[in-house]
Amino acid sequence: MAFLELQSLERDFGTVKALDGIEINLNQGEFLSLLGPSGCGKTTALRIVAGFDRPDGGRVVVDGKDVTRVSPNKRDMGMVFQAYSLFPNMTAAQNVEFGLKIRRQDRGGRHKRVEELLELVGLGHAGGRYPHQLSGGMQQRVALARALAIEPRVLLLDEPLSALDAKVRVQLREEIRRIQLELGITTLYVTHDQEEALSVSDHVAVMYRGRIEQMGAPAEMYSAPATPFVAEFIGTMNRLEGTVVDPGTGTVETGGKTITVEAARSKPRGARVLVLVRPETVDVTAANGAGANTFTGEVLTHTFLGPVTRLRISSDDASLIADMPTARAAALPPGSKVDAALPASEARLLDLSDEPLPEIAEEPDPAGP
Repeated sequence: MAFLELQSLERDFGTVKALDGIEINLNQGEFLSLLGPSGCGKTTALRIVAGFDRPDGGRVVVDGKDVTRVSPNKRDMGMVFQAYSLFPNMTAAQNVEFGLKIRRQDRGGRHKRVEELLELVGLGHAGGRYPHQLSGGMQQRVALARALAIEPRVLLLDEPLSALDAKVRVQLREEIRRIQLELGITTLYVTHDQEEALSVSDHVAVMYRGRIEQMGAPAEMYSAPATPFVAEFIGTMNRLEGTVVDPGTGTVETGGKTITVEAARSKPRGARVLVLVRPETVDVTAANGAGANTFTGEVLTHTFLGPVTRLRISSDDASLIADMPTARAAALPPGSKVDAALPASEARLLDLSDEPLPEIAEEPDPAGP
């Protein structure tokens, strides 16, 4: 039996369906990230698990017990918010101790627990400081220690790193994962940052318009997206609309050009498909005559990304993005004529319905901040 279960959760805000039948099963000690754009329902789901909101349908079950109608303070859950939410008139140690005092734990036990947790989050030296004397990253570490102080059965984190600068975000997300593994605590993490979700999670659930589009291990989500939305939201993806011409040879027609895609061998003739190709698998060379699966075009822009450089290439048949080692990209500046070859074996195919491809747009979250 799963330790944390979200069973057919439904939540409406007027005409907006924030959650539309969410199903999640999480084993004890696992780390799941809810990933998606603003307004997709991920924060609403977290608030319902925490008990700050109630679903219009469905249940929240923890360790076999239905807690859907249980008040937040009786759910044994720790919550870390985006805005830290520390008590400004209390020191770091007093903030961590707060939940233990409410539970009437003896003073000696409280102080020992506070010392242990501040050491765990790397703030053993800062217990006497007030929030205004701490950096943003340090404040968030205090908030994490406070959430862990009560030894919760489930740890909930709502965009905990979004207010921090890039370097601190990377450092703190690694710390959160280290602490979660050390304590073996079941964790539900909400974020819109795909890199963040992929780097710390056992499982990732991509949400869109109140539904889970796909849920799986990070590597699976990246290499085998199940829907066009997931393909666009997880990493960068070249997307080419096409039609299967010959399943026997895996031939697909796209933009007036025919290419070979191994995955097309399992599709019927005439099927409308979406060819998905990651930028790092596109092989770019100076133009010397188009070959198999090759688009000849011009480099429009270079984007320096450190060890790799991203090229935007325009041809008569398609617009492509390719990532290549920066040293090699230097030989192909904007304006260069190039051949961009797509990998027949690594390209993915999705069935393409008559509906337009989804766009990722920023929408207001009906549940509020």
